[in-house]
Amino acid sequence: MRKEWELKKIGECFSYIKNGANIKQTKGAGGYPITRIETLSGGVFNRDRLGYADVIDLEQYKDYILESGDLLISHINSKTYIGRTVVYEGKQGENIIHGMNLLRLKHNRSLINSAFLCYYTQSVSFKLDIMRIRKDAVNQSSFAISDFKKIRIPVPVLATQLSIVSELDKLNELIRIKKEQLKDYDALAQSIFYEMFGDPVVNEKGWEVISLSELSMYPNERIAINQLSPSQYVGVENLIKDRGGVRFSNSLPKANSAIAYKENDILLGNIRPYLKKIWLADKGGGASGDVVIIRISNRKITPVFLFKVLSSDSFFEYDNTYTKGAKMPRGDRKVIAKFGVILPPLPLQQSFAHKIEQIERQKVSVQKTISDLETLLASRMQYWFD
Repeated sequence: MRKEWELKKIGECFSYIKNGANIKQTKGAGGYPITRIETLSGGVFNRDRLGYADVIDLEQYKDYILESGDLLISHINSKTYIGRTVVYEGKQGENIIHGMNLLRLKHNRSLINSAFLCYYTQSVSFKLDIMRIRKDAVNQSSFAISDFKKIRIPVPVLATQLSIVSELDKLNELIRIKKEQLKDYDALAQSIFYEMFGDPVVNEKGWEVISLSELSMYPNERIAINQLSPSQYVGVENLIKDRGGVRFSNSLPKANSAIAYKENDILLGNIRPYLKKIWLADKGGGASGDVVIIRISNRKITPVFLFKVLSSDSFFEYDNTYTKGAKMPRGDRKVIAKFGVILPPLPLQQSFAHKIEQIERQKVSVQKTISDLETLLASRMQYWFD
């Protein structure tokens, strides 16, 4: 710890640390919104993941209404997410009730800044403290408020806290802007597709239509897991939702084999809620059985064009309509094979592919910037807190 910083208990820094109101939330209910564990998913305050219980009179819950600057901490969650912390920033006219299973902290404004503690909770030091006090059950972990209050945190003077928060906020804002830029590039690619070819299902431009089975095959070659590296294995959860991409895991599954895929194969999630996940492979590897591998076998179509057709909302709606099963509905490969694919002239497809390649080059540059910024952020977090 830095010489000019003091160690203080969390209980000293926050005058109010309490659980929320015990209100049974109901799907489809209305009224005033109520926080729940899912509200903090992704490490942000998700207004679209609030609960409801038909509460229309706030009088009995007036002590539970969130105020800007309140910290919300998940104290009942999985081992991975317990201790996740978010600062609530209120909007004008907004009334949100603090619900159960999230601790609400009100800071002593003369001693600590809530955003400073929020950043500190992402540090290794804080996570180790949470590991020390947490109690593990079968499906979730928790910690007692009394133990949480005793955790000691390094506290500099307020001016230093605000300076640290300002620095980290700026880095996070740059990362956010760059991620939005990536979304803009994805939207541009989609816009170019619809401008050139129209809706692939409605086919208002009257292109020739051919079934997917006539353009491609579904390989089922097996490959031993021990022949793969973690960076070659794709489970359905590795595919990135709503856009082409993949995040490889750090370890291999315990299965004996996987389905082999090659460069330019298209990998589709084949189990809900992963149906919208899709990747145009840039190398070979192996995939789980919950992934449909589509390999082009017809020279009338380019991989990039077919990938964009299968990335469309129209194909997703078609695939989703014919899923089967109760608990984990799966796509029907026979139905997928019958999907009608529009077939514009090959030169037009190639022109489209060229435009997409230009966009992808820009995305690679932006992604590198994001990676560099995230590395810098992690370095500055470590500098200040670990």
